[in-house]
Amino acid sequence: MPHPTSDDPVLLLGPLLRHVDPVSATVWVETDRPCEVDVLGRRARTFCVGGHHYALVVVEDLEPGSATPYEVHLDGVRVWPPEPSEFPPSRIRTPGRPGPFRLAFGSCRYASPRTVEKSEGIPPDALDLYAAQVSAVPEDQWPDALVFLGDQVYADELTEHTRSALRRRRDGRPRKQAPVGEVADFEEYTRLYDESWRDPQVRWLLSTIPSSMIFDDHEMIDDWNTSAAWRERLTRKPWWEGRITGGLVSYWVYQHLGNLSPQELAGNKTWQAIQGMSTDDPTRDAEPMLREMAELADAEPATIRWSYVRHWGDARLIMVDSRAGRVLEEQHRRMLDEDEFAWVEAAMRRAVDEGVEHLILGTSLPWLLPHAIHNLERWNETLNARHHGRWRGRIAEAVRQASDLEHWSAFGHSFERLGRALTRVAGGEYGRTPSTALVLSGDVHHAYAAELVQPAGLTARVHQLTVSPLHNQAPHPIRVGFKIGWSRAARRLTARLARWVQAEPTQLGWEKQAGPYFGNQIGELVLEGRSARFVLSVTELGQPGLRQVLDTSLAGA
Repeated sequence: MPHPTSDDPVLLLGPLLRHVDPVSATVWVETDRPCEVDVLGRRARTFCVGGHHYALVVVEDLEPGSATPYEVHLDGVRVWPPEPSEFPPSRIRTPGRPGPFRLAFGSCRYASPRTVEKSEGIPPDALDLYAAQVSAVPEDQWPDALVFLGDQVYADELTEHTRSALRRRRDGRPRKQAPVGEVADFEEYTRLYDESWRDPQVRWLLSTIPSSMIFDDHEMIDDWNTSAAWRERLTRKPWWEGRITGGLVSYWVYQHLGNLSPQELAGNKTWQAIQGMSTDDPTRDAEPMLREMAELADAEPATIRWSYVRHWGDARLIMVDSRAGRVLEEQHRRMLDEDEFAWVEAAMRRAVDEGVEHLILGTSLPWLLPHAIHNLERWNETLNARHHGRWRGRIAEAVRQASDLEHWSAFGHSFERLGRALTRVAGGEYGRTPSTALVLSGDVHHAYAAELVQPAGLTARVHQLTVSPLHNQAPHPIRVGFKIGWSRAARRLTARLARWVQAEPTQLGWEKQAGPYFGNQIGELVLEGRSARFVLSVTELGQPGLRQVLDTSLAGA
């Protein structure tokens, strides 16, 4: 086996094990130059974006329920796993094994511990600690899937390490192209992914456990697409075009591409065009074509679907884009447009038709919030719609943006429509009911579990499970606000506010089952037959490792 030399290609990031089904898998890498990437004898040429080189290798003809160790070779030279390595061999584990299905999930990972100053007061990274924990237990206890629910990188909150690098890069550039303390374009986004995914523990974890991802606001900018007024203000900024196109192009390359199945890749015109370009000339840069795609996606969201489906035997994940495709016209606000919502509902019906036991919706923003926060969002949306264009409406809009009132509850029509879709599934309107319908979310920098209790008589149990952050912190006001948000007094007070402005009341009722929990954290679903459990582990400042704080049943056998 040849050993790498200074003239050989270098593996910069990855491998990331992404889409895995019973018979195939995709493996993503970034390299320092054009080359041929080999995984288990399946080869792919790199493609070029913005002077960077990537490959997505499709590995087929795997056995259901198998575990296959793999290596990565660049131009015939092995570059993964590194030598020596403290971690078990990376492997592709396909669905179909006996025993429980374990799904780990979380959101909001700011940089990595090696580049964050201790003075920032951020607790230990839950993903790093989880990776170390997984590597130390037998393979049959490893998670089967990772689900990342937004804010995999922070474009608007940079470490001092990254700030220094960007200052050197921007020396002499026009100020309008470089917002202070934030990234400006695709090249600067690549630094964020490099910073986040290079930790040895996380790198091993992502090479071994298949991951599914969706964006949230900080991948672009805080409060992305909050409202029409927000969007009008931001799009006038001279640097916005570079930010949004760089953000969407980098998301497509680093995250979205790996969300797609081999069949979806074969039908994706953008991917096929890039494949054709790289076959003809692996140095030809696809960034201009992807930038056009991103500009169109931002202007006309219906031109691309960021949502997707994962099939895991008895479990089905429908990952929902709750950011890029919003309808922001004040009198017709929607979290998803009509076609996108119809697609989600059809995917839910298909899952029921195919007999899944656990229907899982992934959405970066929680559907069921603390009652007081829900009531405030309904109050605020009502005021904005009623007084749009007048001084009361401008005040309501300022409150909305200042208080981040832009979750599902702030899009009342969409909140109710999702509720109807879930209760139809749970009430048996589509046929045999699954055991659970679970909504997984992040964003709000704490964890909690809530269960839908109204309407009564549902056959399946409907839960909201929120876990955030993996690596960040919740300022003291947020901790206080969310603790108060579940209280009966705050619920009654804000309900009066909502009634006072005649906000449309919801027919849904839910109750908190656990939480709120603060600190950095990671959640796990343990699914077996019709039973489901939710396990939560948390780390705080001064705590050496993850501490399990919750293990609760979501549904019995």
